[in-house]
Amino acid sequence: MKFRYERVAVAPCPAFPDGKTALRPLIALTIEHQGIKAEYAALVDSGADFCIFHSLVGDILGIDVESGKEAKFGGVGGAGMHAYFHTIKVQVGDYSYDLYCGFSRDIPADGYGILGQVGFFDHFKVIFDNQAEEIEVMPK
Repeated sequence: MKFRYERVAVAPCPAFPDGKTALRPLIALTIEHQGIKAEYAALVDSGADFCIFHSLVGDILGIDVESGKEAKFGGVGGAGMHAYFHTIKVQVGDYSYDLYCGFSRDIPADGYGILGQVGFFDHFKVIFDNQAEEIEVMPK
């Protein structure tokens, strides 16, 4: 399955006063928990250890987010963030599987889900092609 990179605006800042655009490897997902489905965009991130979504997504799916197993995590923004892990069903194209992923209130609510090593890369072969501005994912 191939997905076009999304071109997104990057806000002006002192380093880039005119702003920029960035290409992001975003893919469309259908996520489901106990019969409740939602469409969602997620960033394929080879540097992320696991998959994580904002807690509001869990709320939409009817998940009692804080009842999941807790893990602390960090990233570029620092450490000390909390995620609660649950199993949901995810569908990428025609391929669906159970995904054990984190939900966190500590990540931006207006951002994307993150698809990381555990839960995504262990299910798919992934090819990033910046020149073609596309990402290809193939179930293993």
